[in-house]
Amino acid sequence: MSWFKRSSSLNPRDPFPLHMDAGVFHLAGKHRPAVDMSPEAAMAGQGTGRRIGISLPSYQFRRVGFFALLVMGVLLARAGQLQIVRASDYHELAEGNRVRSYTLPSPRGIVNDRTGQALIQNIPTFTLEMIPADIPKDPDERRRLFTSVADQTGILVSELLETYNRHPNRGTQPVPIDRGIPFEQAMRLSIESSGWKGFRISTATTRQYATSATPSLSHILGYTGIVSERDLLQMQGKGYRQVDEIGKSGIERGLESLLRGEPGALTVEVDAHGRELSVVSRTEPTPGANVTLSLDAEFQRFAEERLRTVLQKIGKTRGSIVAIDPESGGIRALISWPSFDSNSFARRIDATQYARLIEDKDEPLFPRATSGEFPSGSTFKPFVAYAALKEGVVTEHTSFVSTGGISIGPWYFPDWKPGGHGITDVRKALAESVNTYFYIVGGGYDRTTGLGVERLTSYARTFGFGEKTGIELPGEASGFLPSKDWKEETKGEPWYVGDTYHLAIGQGDLLVTPLQMATATAGIANGGTSVAATLIQGIDGGTTPRRTEESHTYDPEVVRIVREGMRQSVTKGSSRYLSILSENVAGKTGTAQVGGDEGTHAWFIGFGPYEHPTLAVVILLEHGGEGSSYAVPIAKDLFEWWFAHEQD
Repeated sequence: MSWFKRSSSLNPRDPFPLHMDAGVFHLAGKHRPAVDMSPEAAMAGQGTGRRIGISLPSYQFRRVGFFALLVMGVLLARAGQLQIVRASDYHELAEGNRVRSYTLPSPRGIVNDRTGQALIQNIPTFTLEMIPADIPKDPDERRRLFTSVADQTGILVSELLETYNRHPNRGTQPVPIDRGIPFEQAMRLSIESSGWKGFRISTATTRQYATSATPSLSHILGYTGIVSERDLLQMQGKGYRQVDEIGKSGIERGLESLLRGEPGALTVEVDAHGRELSVVSRTEPTPGANVTLSLDAEFQRFAEERLRTVLQKIGKTRGSIVAIDPESGGIRALISWPSFDSNSFARRIDATQYARLIEDKDEPLFPRATSGEFPSGSTFKPFVAYAALKEGVVTEHTSFVSTGGISIGPWYFPDWKPGGHGITDVRKALAESVNTYFYIVGGGYDRTTGLGVERLTSYARTFGFGEKTGIELPGEASGFLPSKDWKEETKGEPWYVGDTYHLAIGQGDLLVTPLQMATATAGIANGGTSVAATLIQGIDGGTTPRRTEESHTYDPEVVRIVREGMRQSVTKGSSRYLSILSENVAGKTGTAQVGGDEGTHAWFIGFGPYEHPTLAVVILLEHGGEGSSYAVPIAKDLFEWWFAHEQD
């Protein structure tokens, strides 16, 4: 019996009603013999000549076809964009996963003193580096990694996070984390770092400074550090990157373009974990220039020791010494005290040590010899004497009587010596530092018309006051020369003759730097030619030409008279202690009044040998009392050492 049930009623819309009777299909007036239709065959749609399934109208078939073509078109377009249009971009990305390019820092130039003694050199060392691109992206995993690194190195986790966040592009260029790592520690860290994703130990060089034995060299030599945002702005367009080292202070900064050199390049093949497999290419860096300074390191060390000893003796803590070659302008010693050790910064100074330096009231990081501005006291008088003689206010034979001071209306301007100095000409005025003489030639008195503030400051500028010397050190100060307009604008007061009197003896609002005073003294010492202070004696073994830009030639006859007055300061004036030296020298003491209760500044300027000077010196003891008491004895020791050790 057939398994089909009989049905007499199917879809009325079927144009060919289907009936089945006794195994025969009846179709609208036709009948076809039945075929053998097992259930399996019926389910498979076999044996009927008619497929069992879904039938689609033609318009729906066209929609499906159109949709299929659209999808295929989009896929083909995207494939074309990836494989043709952006093929080079993705090739670079793929290569970036296979090769990495690093910048090879150039060895910085080494620095010697004029005798060949090393002041800055490069020593082999190890550096812990971070590769930001390889640091885990997951914050928790990253913190666990940084905690592990911090435990082994002593670097704070916050410092590691700060370094990581400072490189938002997550580049592959290694970033120095810790420099100057000792060999034993580096070997231990190299084992540990194999499990630190994004960290590695590399060989490098670090700067070593001759400042442990002579800390005062630190203000001259400076130190290097990682480029800051401020550095990048200042050095824009010069190829610096966030991972580079740069001079931060001293000649490391001032001679950065010479010492830096040209970086090289290294391309290496790496695996998926960033481990280096092989070198693809390498371009060696060009080392920086080697520089010879005009400094004498042994003289610097001796001068520092003498300054420290005297300051300790008088219970003071701050002072400066500048020693200069009067002919070339080459600096032989440059001391700002107190100081620090550049080697503290060569690796990575800790926060506690740095805070101590910053918070010290004596400002050990401040280069006071070049950036400190002070009233000059009587050391300004030789330049006032030159101006008065040159302008014809007085001659070398003009004399005034010093009775202890002069009065202008209700104001009294005293000499330092009670009762005065008696009859005084220009040489005696310099030898004994007679205030009355300089009051008169500076501001005028009775029938003598003085220089006045305009001519005083004009001549002062020719000697370099009020302007930077241009020495190869950052942060140099300009000093200050007051004027009538400045006083009216700043203080709301007119300029009085008393202001000119104060200016003529180096007081009032006048401010100078010890370095300015040294270059001005050199112009008197060498017989009448201004010099430009410089620290550079040679570059890469050659000799640098003498700096002569904007030089001035002074009247040699007038300079001769001023020199003779400074010589008399040694033979019978306030610098008599220097008369015991083996060579003749000349000098001038100064005692500068300052506000407050800390006492006056003690100054001395001088040069020697008198006939053919090879050294001019400036000594300043801040709040050190009178120049003749403590500054002159230091000068005596400096000249004594120089005459015994001088090398041509």
